[in-house]
Amino acid sequence: MENCGSITEKLFSNGDAYVGSFKAMLPHGRGKYTWSDGSVYDGCWEEGKMTGEGRLIWPSGASYEGDFSGGYLHGFGVFNGSDGSIYRGVWRMNTQHGIGRKQYQNSDVYDGCWKEGVREGSGRYAWSNGNMYVGNWKDGKMSGRGVMKWFDGDLFDGFWLNGFRHGSGCYRFADGSYYFGGWTKGLKDGHGMFYPAGNKHHSVTRCSDWKNEKRKKQLSNLSSANSESVKPKVKRSLSDKISSGLLKGSGSLSVKTISQGEDIALDDSSRDILACDSSSALSQSSRDDKTDLLETGSVAYEREYTQGVLMKERIINISRLSRKSKQRLKFQAKEVKRRSCVAFLEGRKSYYLMLNLQLGIRYSVGKITPVPIREVRQSDFGDQARIKMYFPRKGSQFTPSHHSVDFYWKDYCPMVFRYLRELFKLDAADYMMSICGDDGLRELSSPGKSGSLFYLSRDDRFVIKTLKKSELKVLLKMLPYYYNHVKEHDNTLITKVFGVHRISLRRGKKVRFVVMGNMFLTELRIHRRYDLKGSSHGRFTKKDRIDETTTLKDLDLTYEFHMDKLLREALFKQLSLDCGFLESQNIIDYSLLLGLHFRAPENLISLLQPPDSVHKVETNPDHLEGGISQGELSIPPRGLILVTHEPSSVSATPGPHARGSTLRAMSVGDQEVDLLLPGTGRLRVQLGVNMPAQANQRVMQDESASVQVELFEVYDVVLYLGIIDILQDYNTKKKLEHTYKSFQFDPMSISATEPKIYSKRFLNFLEKVFPAEP
Repeated sequence: MENCGSITEKLFSNGDAYVGSFKAMLPHGRGKYTWSDGSVYDGCWEEGKMTGEGRLIWPSGASYEGDFSGGYLHGFGVFNGSDGSIYRGVWRMNTQHGIGRKQYQNSDVYDGCWKEGVREGSGRYAWSNGNMYVGNWKDGKMSGRGVMKWFDGDLFDGFWLNGFRHGSGCYRFADGSYYFGGWTKGLKDGHGMFYPAGNKHHSVTRCSDWKNEKRKKQLSNLSSANSESVKPKVKRSLSDKISSGLLKGSGSLSVKTISQGEDIALDDSSRDILACDSSSALSQSSRDDKTDLLETGSVAYEREYTQGVLMKERIINISRLSRKSKQRLKFQAKEVKRRSCVAFLEGRKSYYLMLNLQLGIRYSVGKITPVPIREVRQSDFGDQARIKMYFPRKGSQFTPSHHSVDFYWKDYCPMVFRYLRELFKLDAADYMMSICGDDGLRELSSPGKSGSLFYLSRDDRFVIKTLKKSELKVLLKMLPYYYNHVKEHDNTLITKVFGVHRISLRRGKKVRFVVMGNMFLTELRIHRRYDLKGSSHGRFTKKDRIDETTTLKDLDLTYEFHMDKLLREALFKQLSLDCGFLESQNIIDYSLLLGLHFRAPENLISLLQPPDSVHKVETNPDHLEGGISQGELSIPPRGLILVTHEPSSVSATPGPHARGSTLRAMSVGDQEVDLLLPGTGRLRVQLGVNMPAQANQRVMQDESASVQVELFEVYDVVLYLGIIDILQDYNTKKKLEHTYKSFQFDPMSISATEPKIYSKRFLNFLEKVFPAEP
């Protein structure tokens, strides 16, 4: 730093003092400034602001030594807190931001990424008691993919949300037993498989109970968190005497309050950074041991949980399983591994498509967003309404270089889809970050027979599906009418479409994509999902192929759903409008996609497991969810409480599945309502989203019984639904009539699938699924 003058000492009337170089009237160069409260900065200055290397000491004993810029802690530096904590890493504008290592006063250590003062990104947290987590952070908590190992040898490899196990994962107990399944907010939820360490059946229950009690004690110890109290400040009194520019904008140097007991987690992309870490081998060892268990163990337990309550259990004798069944279990054991960061190597072409799609969407959205807002014109739907661009691997004047193959990009009707995204209250930046962010996309297996590829954005907000050329033509032909329909009916249940694109590769290979909202990105876990067409032919699923992720069909549905009268009226009013629209476009073969969230029955709440989290969560069984109703039906269900809508009490953030306005319910006097789930939260009720109901399921009786009484099981459920598969044109199918006639039977005859007949049959079927109250 240039010394712009001789060393000068200057005292101020408020007791501050400065010794060092000046430039004009401002400290510039090397100097030492002492505030009247005892704070001292010794380092480099630039035109009155701390800039360069320096050391700052506060009266509390806290100190910082490192880089400064414009009066801020900015760059690399070491902060020693008055409580004994030490942070060594990158700073931005007075907050920890970037890669850094922090040792807390209780000897816990975090080593990883920070964002604006909190842990966010990939990182490792080691507790002083021996627990360790390697994973991804969000807002200072475990969120995403991660591996947690407890000091007693237990290990969990799976997904987290806000510090709780949430999603699929594998839990390995120290005794060698395993549980593969799903969790919701720390509680086992949905289907899972438990593999005991030995072959003795009676040992399983004792082991599980013992682990639960042990975990409750450990959680209590781990939940204690001490907050950082250091909030150093830089005084600005010198500016009063010398210049308004001195220390201007330096503001307050603060370290955000961070709970040391909070958790972390790791998603697939973050594992690249941490793949060489020794702790990453923990999850691999759990998978290897699991595969060995299939060879040596003799028994496993197939279980189904609802909010931590064990609902069903089936004992499977592994030694007697067929070779095919054993292979399926081994496949399940390796499922977590296949989701890892190396998954894209197994499908290189698919990886290139994903990368090309991200590059193209980023280009299109960036190009169309700055265009001034105007009314949608007829020409915006025409053949010339396209954005075309060539993306060479080396880059060009308009495109960046990339690691994929050369490709041509085409974006269909970009102005129309821009307005559609605005109608759906979707911010362009959020849309781009969700699909084109560094985390990339995930490929899903096709749930149907179409042969289409499906991708899911990393935040699960968007589903991307490949289209046939005929489907693309149907969509573009229907687009003007679709635009008007969703504009007039904000409660429409028809799939939200956000964009249509085409990628052309070498040798003329063309791949077409449609971007849609993910209907099952929900606040509650989906336990069952159904694809309903109102047909019986072939509409069932083989039992040996059913798990929690299976999309079931019409004949698999054994429930009737009873709803509040006004909620049901709103549902069928919109279903009629939507079916009428699809009928006018000659669309057939569409489906109602139905998701069910079951609430735990009251009589089983006593069996509720403690939350599986590093946090101890206090629960009151008297206020938890659900209940099996007896006698007359209570609409809404007793375990699902409808209350008057309060905008400030529920999330108003629009999601890719959220539709329109808040619904009204008769049970609260024709008022807009929220759904209150005791022990869980409060949710906004919209058409197709968070709709409460009671599910009736007929109970099969013993034929030998002398008296036959119609019995039902009744469950409290929350419904999620929407209309999908809207690109099957009747005229296209009619051209295949001669193909159908060549079969011995006609499963879906052309006369039976005329748009008017199809919509009528579809609605009649749903009238039975959602019967009106007498």
